[in-house]
Amino acid sequence: MTSEFDRVPKSGWGVLPLMILASFGVIAGLCWSIYLAANLKGSPADLSRIWPALHIIGWVLAILMTITFWCGFFTLQPNTAAVLILFGEYKGTVRKPGFHYANPFYTKIKVSLRVRNFNGEKLKVNDARGNPIDIAAIVVWRVHDTSRAVFDVDDYSNYVHIQSESAVRHLASRYPYDTLEEHELSLRGSLDEISHALTEELQERLAKAGVVVEEARLSHLAYAAEIAGAMLRRQQAEAIVAARRRIVDGAVGMVQMALEHLERDKIVDLDTERKASMISNLLVVLCGEQAAQPVVNTGTLYG
Repeated sequence: MTSEFDRVPKSGWGVLPLMILASFGVIAGLCWSIYLAANLKGSPADLSRIWPALHIIGWVLAILMTITFWCGFFTLQPNTAAVLILFGEYKGTVRKPGFHYANPFYTKIKVSLRVRNFNGEKLKVNDARGNPIDIAAIVVWRVHDTSRAVFDVDDYSNYVHIQSESAVRHLASRYPYDTLEEHELSLRGSLDEISHALTEELQERLAKAGVVVEEARLSHLAYAAEIAGAMLRRQQAEAIVAARRRIVDGAVGMVQMALEHLERDKIVDLDTERKASMISNLLVVLCGEQAAQPVVNTGTLYG
């Protein structure tokens, strides 16, 4: 791959007066040669009349050369670079904005260094669990190495678009859409981690084109239409199971705390059967969806 190096051209304001004087000079010389040729006396076959004609041809060539030298002027706006090429050979990159002058035979390819946004289209892919989802991403990028952008890829803008879609597809296949596990990353629940992973993958892919990825984030994420209803019911069921698991864990902890408190303070001496009955009653009260109805026991546990 090629590597960019800076080229410092001459200031266009310093060369401009010289070019103006040279232009007036060759025009004046041409006019003077035409005047001398028109007022030259002698027969048409006289060889002395050939020299004024040669002078005219010389001044015409000088004018054409002066016009060619005028093509060496060019301007650059801020955050714009010019890649200089001389007969197929890379001669450097000009990044300084302003009015410049360089070899008129240079081919100047201007490349924008401004930050650009790419809003990708919605893609239908399968996540890590095989569920079809619709996903899209926004990529913020800019050109960093102009030589790679111009010489190493055919069209760097199109290259960014294609590689971005490929990276989004690959990212979606690595993670599930959603998960109830706290340690597992998901597309919906781990936006910062997913964005960081997408940025790193895009930077690795786009480095060949001299492009720097400033930021990459998901702009759209949803289940595909054909399974949206079924996946919604599945999410509801998984949420209910997870909630029940938390309720049971909390209830067991509260029962254990209550038993330890009774034993530590010696409030009541409970045998194994009474502990089992107490645990059963507390779990019913703590885990039930409806308020528990108290039952007054007028006898004993063993009666």
